[in-house]
Amino acid sequence: MKALIFEPFSGASGDMVISSLLDLGVNESEIADGIAAFNLRMEVEEVEKRGIVAKKVRFIGGLDGAELRSYPEIVRTIRDSGLDNEIINNSLRIFELIADAEARVHGEDKQHLIFHELGAMDTIGDLIGSSIAFSSIHPDIVICTPISVGSGYVKTEHGLMPVPAPATLEILRRTSLLFQGGLSHSELLTPTGAAILGHFVHRSVSSLPPLSITETGYGAGSRDLSVPNVLRASLGEPAMDLATDVVGVLETNVDNVTGELLGNLIEVLMAEGAKDVTIMPALMKKGRAGHVIRVITVPEDVQRMAYLIMKETGTLGVREMTVRRRYIASREKVEMKVKIRGIERGVAVKIGRSADGEVLNIAAEFEDAKRVASELKMPLKDVIKIVEGEARKNLFL
Repeated sequence: MKALIFEPFSGASGDMVISSLLDLGVNESEIADGIAAFNLRMEVEEVEKRGIVAKKVRFIGGLDGAELRSYPEIVRTIRDSGLDNEIINNSLRIFELIADAEARVHGEDKQHLIFHELGAMDTIGDLIGSSIAFSSIHPDIVICTPISVGSGYVKTEHGLMPVPAPATLEILRRTSLLFQGGLSHSELLTPTGAAILGHFVHRSVSSLPPLSITETGYGAGSRDLSVPNVLRASLGEPAMDLATDVVGVLETNVDNVTGELLGNLIEVLMAEGAKDVTIMPALMKKGRAGHVIRVITVPEDVQRMAYLIMKETGTLGVREMTVRRRYIASREKVEMKVKIRGIERGVAVKIGRSADGEVLNIAAEFEDAKRVASELKMPLKDVIKIVEGEARKNLFL
């Protein structure tokens, strides 16, 4: 498993994230080609921060004659950029974090938000550049230690504000990022830096787990502090025993669907490739009895599954849940010959293993065990116990 680890002991900003990933090995031309869609150029230089050599980027230029300042204008420009969907979607989701935080802090609809023109272009460069860099590295998991946010007050257009600035704190509240104060009497974490890490980080940890590191990179900030003003990024492999995959999770509430229709829905969705379907009873508004339908599927089937749920149940809305990834055991199906009451029968057994081969679970294939129980006139639970016992003997001899 490829792990990307951030250590923001001296804060983080959008350009520090990109700089650290460039120093880690991301090709500059990939980012340069992407931001060219916005008439932006990227300058990269090597600087020294308290004895540590780090990369530092800055963006130059912008769309000619365009006052790209409002929230809708920035969204439309990114969406119409012609870049890969993955880059566009990640960039827009990061920008949503920033815009939602600003709107919450200032008490206004985000559709009416206005960004300073130069700040807007820098933000676009940070969003697109970081999304391209993460896509290039394509880590299986992103880990982050607590972010140093600084202390004291920061000067804004609304006057002095405590560190972390209100919008930054709102982004931290909406994400799982851990943070800490101190270190410097200044602002070390920007809203863009918080949003980028908040979007991409899967695990925020108080201290690093056991790792083997293969590469390190440093992205420089603009301050001169008593410690190096750099963001450290590393590539490595965590000591984890489970594999991962990416899934989509859909959910909807219904209060007027019969049990027969819900049973049919499970059959339809499973036949169409859903990984799992769960239906739970729920007490809904006005005391009505209803159900919560939850479906796990591969990401590329999310829209198709949502359509099937609507078609089969008549619900008018299906939620897509935010799931970073799913931890899974590797699965193996083994055909076995088992003697039960002196009679040999073929039964499949499912075996779950960790990444290092440790057996986590052994389960008899239900339909096979049910067939044998019917043929031998035995309780199903007894057949399952015998089959799984024989499987364990064979595996651990």
